[in-house]
This record gives sequence, structure tokens and C-alpha cells, in this order.
Amino acid sequence: MDVFDPLYSHGILRPTGHILKCFDDFYADFDELRKMLLIEDSEKYEIISPEDRQEFLFQLFKHFCLGGELCQYEDVIEPYIETARSVYKDMVSVQKDPATDKISIISTVLKVSAYDNSGLCYPSNKDKEQTFAYLAVDPLKRHVYVLYHCFGVGLFSVPQKDIH
Repeated sequence: MDVFDPLYSHGILRPTGHILKCFDDFYADFDELRKMLLIEDSEKYEIISPEDRQEFLFQLFKHFCLGGELCQYEDVIEPYIETARSVYKDMVSVQKDPATDKISIISTVLKVSAYDNSGLCYPSNKDKEQTFAYLAVDPLKRHVYVLYHCFGVGLFSVPQKDIH
């Protein structure tokens, strides 16, 4: 079973792959997919098991679906799934066991945070759902792949005026 199969059978997507929207009365500018990803009290939250939610492929999918501050969301699911799978394949290495012909993952993926005396300092000093840093270590090639995102609009952000 594919980790994304429950999305098609639990009222999050139409048969065409279009993402169902939520009523604006409850969640403005929200859809069933983001509700399932973010709201633990949602009736659809548990369609993805806690084990599957911890998988790197699902974490990538979640990050791409939630986007950043300037994100323009997709109306269909396929671009999110294709992008998550593509980045996953680029970052994670596999190896085939010649005896069993079974494919296994050989990379180690780590979600990285660093702290100093004042608290969290990497990947940002603010703890946000969409701020992350992953390291994928390939032991055979001796490569480390980094995927980093800091939530915010960077140079385009409007400076906050200090009001006294």
C-alpha cells in the first residue's frame, strides 16, 4: 500500500485528484488536505498512521503541501506527490540485496536542529512547522544532501516597527 492511498479514499480528494475545499465559515482559505495534515482533532487526521507520518517521504509531501508565506496552492494532488517523490529519490539512496532481490534504503535521514545558550538557533531561532533542515547521508557515495527551508519571506518581509 502506498502512503498516499488513504487520501483518495477518505473524502480529501475527488476521483479526479482535485482537493476538496472547506467551508469558509470554519476554515478560511483552507482545504481538506491541509486540515488532515495540520489539525489533530480533525476526523481525517488519523487516516495516515503515526508511523507513516514520520516517514521522510510523507514529511516532504507535508512540507510541499503547506508551502511558504508566498505559496500559491495547487488545486490537484499530483504536483505535490510527484514533487515529494522526485526530491525523495534525489536525496535517498537504495541498494538491492542480491540474495533476496529486495530493495532497501541505505541512506540515513536526519532532521537537524541546533541550540545555543539562548535556545534554538538553527534552522532558525523561531520554531515553525515549515522551518526545517534535513540531512540525508549516503554511506556508499560518502555524500550528504541538505534540504533546508526557513519559513518567511526573507528580504521581502516588512520590518516590524517598534511601538512604544
